[in-house]
Amino acid sequence: MAVYRFRIAFEDYDDVVREIDIKSNQTFEDLHRAIHQAIGYNPDYPSSFYISNDQWTKGEELTFMPNQRRIDRGIALMEKVKLAARIDDPHQKFYYTFNFDRPFDFHVELMKIILEDAPGVTYPSVARAAGEAPKQFGNVFNPVSLPSTAEEFESFDDTGFNPEEAEDLTEVVDEEDVEESDKIVGADEEEEEDEFGSEFSDNEGFDEERHTSHDDY
Repeated sequence: MAVYRFRIAFEDYDDVVREIDIKSNQTFEDLHRAIHQAIGYNPDYPSSFYISNDQWTKGEELTFMPNQRRIDRGIALMEKVKLAARIDDPHQKFYYTFNFDRPFDFHVELMKIILEDAPGVTYPSVARAAGEAPKQFGNVFNPVSLPSTAEEFESFDDTGFNPEEAEDLTEVVDEEDVEESDKIVGADEEEEEDEFGSEFSDNEGFDEERHTSHDDY
């Protein structure tokens, strides 16, 4: 049985690398779990592999949706696809996103095809490890409560705005409230002017008899 050696690197942390050996008849879910065992993450979060070219452009998606209601969206599930079924190039690349809610992105590249598995080795296995992975939930930008399933992501546009929730985000303003607010602002401005005038007239250095207008000159 052939063995694939994949190089896995964080997209944003070039010095953190893992090389994993895995049998060609094992699945993409096996690779998904092996990656996180190698870096110390909990793998049970929605994630996807994307078949990529040399520029890491995303192609066909293979997804992992643990503990989620599964809907047939025409996207293959990792658990059902063997690695050999998507390897057409001896240097095949996959763009990989782990955890849609707080994502880490990876570059996964086939480095070597070993024609026979080694006796006594349990696959997947880590062939090389370099660098310490960042904390799974530390220092990761999470601007809003993002959807945790691929289905929910489809209802979001590129800005993360969900039009179905637009009514919940809209507050109706009463005209009387606006008028009342304007009165309060106007009163505050008059109060500030009175305080300023009082402070100026109480100034010890101010002499009304010596204060003249430009017409006196």
